[in-house]
Amino acid sequence: YAPWCPACKQIESTWESFAKESEHLDITVGKVDVTQEPGLSGRFFVTILPTIYHAHDGVFRRYRGSWTLEDLESYVLERKWEAVEPIAGWKSPSSIMMHGMAGLFHFSKWIRQIHSYLTGTLGIHVWMSYAVFILATLLISLFLAL
Repeated sequence: YAPWCPACKQIESTWESFAKESEHLDITVGKVDVTQEPGLSGRFFVTILPTIYHAHDGVFRRYRGSWTLEDLESYVLERKWEAVEPIAGWKSPSSIMMHGMAGLFHFSKWIRQIHSYLTGTLGIHVWMSYAVFILATLLISLFLAL
C-alpha cells in the first residue's frame, strides 16, 4: 500500500479487521508501505496498489479477489488459494532475479536522496545535479570498460 493511494485507503478498515481475525485464521497478516520499502515493491514487482499476496510454504500467489472481509476470510478458510496459479519461479519474490530488482529499487531511492541532498541541502541548481550524475555515469562506464 501507499499512504497517498485512494484504493489503499478504501480497503484499510477491511484489512485491519482481517488482521484482527488473523489469529483465528492461523495466518499472519501484514502491510508494507511501498514508499518506505522500495526494495520490497521491486522484489514483489508491485505495479498496482493495493496488491495482496498469499504466501504458503515459500510459494507466492497474488490475490485478485474481492476486498470484502468475507471474501478474504473464505480465501484462507476454504483454501481457495490452492486454485490460484503460483507466481512463476523466475518472478517469485524469493528468486535471484527479484532480489536484483529489489536492489535496483534501493539504488533508485539512493540516487533520489543524493539528488535531494545536492539540490536541497547544498543549494546546487537542478541542472548541475544532473551534470554531476552524467559525469559520474561516464566515469564509471570508462572505469568498467578498462
